[in-house]
Amino acid sequence: MAFVIGTDAPMAAVTSFAVQVEGVEAVDGSGNKVSLLSGTPTVDFARYNGLQTMLDLNGVPVGTYKSIVVTLGSATLSYLNTQAGSAPTIASEPATLTTSTVTVNLANPLVVSQTAPVGLRMDFDLSKSIQVNNGAITGTVTPTFDIAAVASSDPGGYVDEFDAAIVSVNAAGQSFVIQGPHGRNFTVNVNGQTEFDNNESLSSLSTSSIVQISGTIDKADATIDADEVAILSQDGFFATGQVTYVTPASGVANSFDLFVRGVLPTTTGLTLGQIAQVNLTGKENYFIYWMHNPLTQFLFNDMGLAPGQEVAIGGPGSGAANAQAVTTKRVALRQWGFNGTLVSGSVNASNNTFQMNVTGFAGQLVPGTVTVYVANATKFRNGPGKLTDVSSLTNVRVVGLLIKDPFSGAPVILAHYVDKMS
Repeated sequence: MAFVIGTDAPMAAVTSFAVQVEGVEAVDGSGNKVSLLSGTPTVDFARYNGLQTMLDLNGVPVGTYKSIVVTLGSATLSYLNTQAGSAPTIASEPATLTTSTVTVNLANPLVVSQTAPVGLRMDFDLSKSIQVNNGAITGTVTPTFDIAAVASSDPGGYVDEFDAAIVSVNAAGQSFVIQGPHGRNFTVNVNGQTEFDNNESLSSLSTSSIVQISGTIDKADATIDADEVAILSQDGFFATGQVTYVTPASGVANSFDLFVRGVLPTTTGLTLGQIAQVNLTGKENYFIYWMHNPLTQFLFNDMGLAPGQEVAIGGPGSGAANAQAVTTKRVALRQWGFNGTLVSGSVNASNNTFQMNVTGFAGQLVPGTVTVYVANATKFRNGPGKLTDVSSLTNVRVVGLLIKDPFSGAPVILAHYVDKMS
C-alpha cells in the first residue's frame, strides 16, 4: 500500500487554490508508471497551511520508484478583499497554469514492499507557484511541488487532520469506517490511548456523525490508527473554514462570517471558497480540538470568537440551506498555520513564549503583534529543535490554536508546531 499526504506553504491574501488533480504517478528506473491516486479529486492546497491530510491510499506494485509525475486540470484562485470598517469579501478567478504536468525526481526513492505501507508527502508551495506583478496576483500559476518519500512513522507521514463521514461502527472490533471528502472509504482503529474530544467515545458515533481524526497509517494492514477523534456534527452537516468577521467585534457574538474551505455534504446552500454567515443563539456547544479539559469552555465560547480562527461548525442540514443564515449546534476551534516574522528579542525561555507579526491571509485578519505560547508537546520542525533556537529565525510558521487572552482579549497562539520558513 502507498499513501499520499498533502500540505502547502501559503501566500499572502490567497484564501484558496483549488485544482483538479488528474493524476499522481510513480515512475521506476525503466520508465514504467503506476498510479497513486484513485479518481480525480479537486484539492484546495491553500487549506492545509502546515497541516497534513490524507489524499489517498492505494495498492501499488512492489518496486523502486525514482520520480513522481503530477498531472493537474482546471484551477481557481481566490483571495481576500479587506476594507476598514466592513466585512471582508472574497474575489475569485480562473487560474492559468504554465504547465499541467510536473515531474519531480525524488532525493530518496519510493521503495514499495509487502512489509509496510510507504507514502509521499506532497507540499505545494503557493508562494513560489503564484505569479505576481508589482505585488498584484496575475492569475498565472507555475505549479511547484516539494515531494518526498515517507514512512508511516515519519513526521511527514502523520495525518494531522482528516474530515470524514461515518459509514459504519464496529464496537466489538474497536473500529469504524469513514468516507473521506473524495469518496474513498477508510477503516479507523481506536484503542485505550485514543482521545475523544468532549468526553465522547466510540459509542457516540452513528451514521449521522461527521468526525475529524488524527493519526498514522497502520504498518500491518494500512488502516488508520487514530490517536484523536472529534465529532464535528451529529446531524449530518458540517462546514469548516476561517472566521473572517465577528458581530459585534467584542462581547457576546450573535453571528460570524465563515470562509468555507470544506463542507459535507456538498448538497447544501454553502459554497466552497465563499463566505457564509453563521447566526448564533447562545445555545451552541463550543469545543477545542486537542484539548479535553472542561475549562476549555472558558477559553473558547461565544465571547472568544475572533477573526483568523479556524473553526468547524455542525448541525442539521436544514440549517445550512441559506448561506446567509446558517444555524449550528457545535462550534469547534481547530489548528491553523500562522505565518509571520519573529519580533527580535522576544523569545522568553522563562515564560515559554515568543512574539510574531502574522502575515499572509491570516495577517489580513489578525493585525498587530501576537504572543505565541509553547509547551512540552510543541514540536519544532525544519531547523529549530527547541524554543531558544527560534531566536535565530526571521520567518516562522506556527501551527496551533488562535484564542483570545481571557484577561486582555488580545489574540494569542497556542503552538503545536513551530517551523522555520525561508
